[in-house]
Amino acid sequence: MAETVEVLVPGGRATAGPPIGPALGPLGINVKAVVDDINKKTAEFNGMQVPVKIEVDDKKNVTISVGIPPTTALVMKEVGIEKGSAEPNSIIVGDLPIEAAVRIARMKLDDMLSYELKTAVKEVIGTCVSVGVTVDGKKPKEILAAISAGQYDSVLEA
Repeated sequence: MAETVEVLVPGGRATAGPPIGPALGPLGINVKAVVDDINKKTAEFNGMQVPVKIEVDDKKNVTISVGIPPTTALVMKEVGIEKGSAEPNSIIVGDLPIEAAVRIARMKLDDMLSYELKTAVKEVIGTCVSVGVTVDGKKPKEILAAISAGQYDSVLEA
């Protein structure tokens, strides 16, 4: 019977400790080799939490699938902050260019509830609200209204 383990690991810095080691150890596979493989595959997401799915079949063959980090992590990396605002409505911790929001939306489009880029960008900007990040120097809610009004259609089509 195949086993599947889903974990969130720091990109490029997974260890054989929890949560990976205890989950894979009883399966009788080489945990260090799996961790090394995960680190190679997640190196580009260094410093971000990355979802990883590890599948072990009956013959102890391991398949590793790396997901895309959460939208919050991508926004924070793009802005260059370690942590979101404790009071996002009053304390602003950074500014995200609209082009970066579009780039993140394109990256995450398959994992989002949105079917169109425009609504995916709105989801990313909605994340900015909860992190305490402005978009193009404006409050995210203002940008959302502007997107709905079609003011950013040229950026969304580029």
